[in-house]
Amino acid sequence: MPSVVDICNRALDKLGQNPITSLDDGNTAANLCTRIWPITRDQVLREHPWNFAVKRIVTAPSLTSPPWGFNYQHPIPSDCLRIIELQDVKADEYQIENKNILTDYDTLHLRYIYRVEDPNKFDSLFADLIATRMAFEMCEGLTQSTTKKDWLWEEYKDALTRSKRTDGQENPLIEQAEDSWIEVRY
Repeated sequence: MPSVVDICNRALDKLGQNPITSLDDGNTAANLCTRIWPITRDQVLREHPWNFAVKRIVTAPSLTSPPWGFNYQHPIPSDCLRIIELQDVKADEYQIENKNILTDYDTLHLRYIYRVEDPNKFDSLFADLIATRMAFEMCEGLTQSTTKKDWLWEEYKDALTRSKRTDGQENPLIEQAEDSWIEVRY
């Protein structure tokens, strides 16, 4: 599986730049990679509930309850990038505020996208997707080409679609209950 440097070098290849040996090389490319890697990784992770980046936990409320409106506040885990699901909790039964989930439930079953820092956990399509996004982010700084940047954005969108489709095909289909508006038609 790829390392952070491998992913950065894939991005640099897309830009026609020389590879780096380390994020500490001290050249412009290495400095850009070091600066944009964590932000870009987290942005791309947030875009889809990637199978390798989903976690399930059961939360307990903090000792401090909200001043009004709800009975409990549950701290959002520090590695949470995006909440996917609160099992058996309706949308009007909770509110997210200040890195807490406010609700009247004393226990929550939470599914979320977590910050995957180890690139060995990425699948190959996701690693290439991040490399493409990094190339887009670094393009002007290394090539001063807005044409290439526009092309990289289109490549990124295509790669995102392919990656999401492949990732989604790994899970079974979920049967959706018929909506009352649909049932009326029969």
